[in-house]
Amino acid sequence: MKIKLPLLLIAIISCSCSVNQNKTNQNDLPIIGTWELISATTTEKDSTFSTFDPKLKMIKIINPDHFSFFQHDLTMGKEPNPKFSAGAGRYTLVNDNYTEYLEYFSNRAWENNKFEFKVSIKNDTLIQQGLEKVEKLGVDRIITEKYKRIKK
Repeated sequence: MKIKLPLLLIAIISCSCSVNQNKTNQNDLPIIGTWELISATTTEKDSTFSTFDPKLKMIKIINPDHFSFFQHDLTMGKEPNPKFSAGAGRYTLVNDNYTEYLEYFSNRAWENNKFEFKVSIKNDTLIQQGLEKVEKLGVDRIITEKYKRIKK
């Protein structure tokens, strides 16, 4: 019995070390970080157009299991209709399949929807493209967004 107890402790320590190893690797995913929107296009009914507004700033933050974003006007709210929106939720990433589960949004009609994208990262640019569909709002479009990584 005395020999089995040390072996059990070694096995437990080994397992806990490998669990921590996986968490470290997950934190090294290239998508994790803070990103600023640099371009955006929308395709609806055979028409593609830019939806990027240089008067607005949008930031997306991605950690190992959640994402969040906010967008606000660059006039510090001094224009007649100041703009601010924010949202957040869980996500999954399997290879280049990135799925956002929008749990919170300043426009509540968008909440509890799933959005599936293909993502790629080239140098410090994140590109995500996918279907944005919210039936109750009549939204059915393909969006392409490009983000630049914000460096520390």
